[in-house]
Amino acid sequence: MPRQSPEYCPHCGLALSHRPIEGKQRLCCAECGWINYENPLPSSAAFVRKTSGEILLVKRGVEPSKGEWALPSGFIEVDETPDEACLRELAEETGLEGRIESLIGVYSQRSVMYKNVIIVAYLVTAQGPLKPGSDSESAEYFAPKKLPPIAFPSHREIIKDGMEITEK
Repeated sequence: MPRQSPEYCPHCGLALSHRPIEGKQRLCCAECGWINYENPLPSSAAFVRKTSGEILLVKRGVEPSKGEWALPSGFIEVDETPDEACLRELAEETGLEGRIESLIGVYSQRSVMYKNVIIVAYLVTAQGPLKPGSDSESAEYFAPKKLPPIAFPSHREIIKDGMEITEK
């Protein structure tokens, strides 16, 4: 289900209306002045590459892109840092314990469901038995030249950048 804008002010409860504010049409409250600024959702992604060169991917078990391949990733919760979320998502989706090695980069992606997502991507080393978790149908390592189609353009960029870093 796509992310929806509120209909009523969260502060005073009156109906919101669109008005031009700071050069954009924004929902706002005529009574108390509250403005609905729509911000991107923050997420983290793990790029894990074995010493043999294989890259870890998960087959998504939830929308968006259920049944398609992606990096282990997910939304950052309010009480987490981006790196904590990255390692939590890695464990939830693959059963692996990880350690952040370095930041790969920060990426932005348009989303039908969430409008805009910011992805903080990390190079991660991981260990443990590989087993798909609650949000994934499968978790597997793939040779770089035999990767399946990747669901998200941002994940394709992360893989490209991650491979460049790990091949130096």
